[in-house]
Amino acid sequence: MDFITYEQEGFVGVITINRPKALNALNSGVLDELNSCLDAIDLETTRALILTGAGEKSFVAGADIAEMSTLTKAEGEAFGKKGNDVFRKLETFPIPVIAAVNGFALGGGCEIAMSCDIRICSDNALFGQPEVGLGITPGFGGTQRLARLIGAGKAKEMIYACANVKADEAKALGLVNAVYTQEELLPAAKKLAGKIAKNAPIAVRACKKAINDGLDAPMDEAIVIEEKLFGSCFETEDQREGMGAFLEKRKVEGFKNR
Repeated sequence: MDFITYEQEGFVGVITINRPKALNALNSGVLDELNSCLDAIDLETTRALILTGAGEKSFVAGADIAEMSTLTKAEGEAFGKKGNDVFRKLETFPIPVIAAVNGFALGGGCEIAMSCDIRICSDNALFGQPEVGLGITPGFGGTQRLARLIGAGKAKEMIYACANVKADEAKALGLVNAVYTQEELLPAAKKLAGKIAKNAPIAVRACKKAINDGLDAPMDEAIVIEEKLFGSCFETEDQREGMGAFLEKRKVEGFKNR
């Protein structure tokens, strides 16, 4: 791949958007490679993912404006769909995804970070949706996910006024969970991913699905989603090992993902 690198460290996969000269901007090639990378991940041996950008200046600075500048109306809609399809695949990916935001997360960069389960960032991170200053709207889910994550009022301020937020404000808004130095960021993401990977994979995946599906459903329907996923964990080897270890007052010997 030209724009995406993938590394496997134990049960943790690390996806890096590797286009640093363009501040890791998203063009069609990046989106296609990210889509292919997600399709190729072995879910039997991978229990958590980290998504980050190459270099220390930018996570993803946005979509590629040079590519977008000449699009027709139909081509613009198709480009939005391409990005939304990939980001939705990331959002609904069976295993948890942690965004390690190492700098600029503007436009498509903010949008791809919001598609991840958990976001942490470096202290030089900057989040924003500056699209109206370019004569367009956010096109990869920004108008939808930002309002859901930080509330409609603040999201509208950020989008209508192109008002960027720095790392500390992003944490105060709940857009990110924690702020680290540039040097601490990736190790912190790997530590968190490792904690996730130690737990029963079938149960973790069921929790992700329950949360994601339940957020879009009325409570009476949402608790039924949880009940069914709760039930699906029983009679698995991991459930027997986890409960057996608890009852026998010993440490879990290791979850097998089955």
